[in-house]
Amino acid sequence: MKRGIRYQGAVIRGDHILLIKHREHESGREYWVLPGGRRRTRETGEACVRREINEETRLTVSVGRLLLDEGIASGFYKRYRTYLCEVVSGEAEPGFEPEADATWYDIVEVRWFDLRRSYEWEDGLTDNPVTFPLLLRIRAVLGYTEVSAEATE
Repeated sequence: MKRGIRYQGAVIRGDHILLIKHREHESGREYWVLPGGRRRTRETGEACVRREINEETRLTVSVGRLLLDEGIASGFYKRYRTYLCEVVSGEAEPGFEPEADATWYDIVEVRWFDLRRSYEWEDGLTDNPVTFPLLLRIRAVLGYTEVSAEATE
């Protein structure tokens, strides 16, 4: 059964976006996602994103404009709302999932990925059928274009 809306943050620092890596306990499968989750009763979307990012990455962020509001064909959620976020304070590190139904995985890593250089992204990200296309859409909305490896040498 799919859940409703996932509120998530595109945390941008410089030309990089922050992702968190989940590891499932039973299978050991790992995958990258944007920090985010479900909204609590009477919580705004922006407040949800701030709370989720703080829980999952230990960062305090300001939440800006809504970047994407889209239905998703695959994954756990019916809809993703992605907000542009900026770090206010803290250093990114793996946080936790306090929700009772989130006991089947842990957050094992956080990492900044360069939005200009998708060729540097690891296979675990580029073959992710949900997160990889989402990153490409975020990149397009924010106006990033690919910089070739030769251009950086």
